[in-house]
Amino acid sequence: MNEILKLLGNAAPALATAIAGPLGGAAVSALASKLGVSETVEAVAKELAGNPEALAKIKELELEFAKVQVEQTKADTENTQGARTMQTAALASGDKFAARFVYWLAIGWSVFAVLYIVGITFFPIPENNVRFADTILGFLLGTVVATILNFFFGSSKSSKDKDEMMKAAK
Repeated sequence: MNEILKLLGNAAPALATAIAGPLGGAAVSALASKLGVSETVEAVAKELAGNPEALAKIKELELEFAKVQVEQTKADTENTQGARTMQTAALASGDKFAARFVYWLAIGWSVFAVLYIVGITFFPIPENNVRFADTILGFLLGTVVATILNFFFGSSKSSKDKDEMMKAAK
C-alpha cells in the first residue's frame, strides 16, 4: 500500500488520499479497473511503477474523482443552505416554538453528547459493551456535533479548498 501512495503522491494526490482513507479498497479497485490489472495492491503498484502510460490513465481517474467530490460538495452545500433558509423563515414567522426549535435541538444534542462523553470517560464500561460505546461516540462526534458546528459556524478549511476546486472545475 505504501508503494502505491508513494507513486501517486505527486501525480494524483486526491487518489492517494482516497487510498489511504476508509475507502482505500474501493479506490484500489477503481485504479485496477482503469489500468486493466487484477484488483490487488501489488498488481496496481507494479503497473504504476513499470508503465509510464499508466500516469495518463491515473490523471483521468483523478479528474473523475475530483468531479465526484465537487458534486458531493454541491449537494452538501445545498443541504446546509436549505436548513439555514428554513431557520431564517422560522425566525421570521413569529412563532416562538418554530423560531427556537433548532436552538433547543442543538442544545439538547450538545448536552447529551457531553454527558455521554463524560460517562464513558469516567465510568466503567462492561467489556461486552465497549464496541457499542465506541460506535455511539463516533456517531456523536462525527455526525451530531460536527453537523451542529457546521450549521451554526460554517465549515472548515477543507470546505474552502473544495470550493476552490469547484471553481477550477467549471
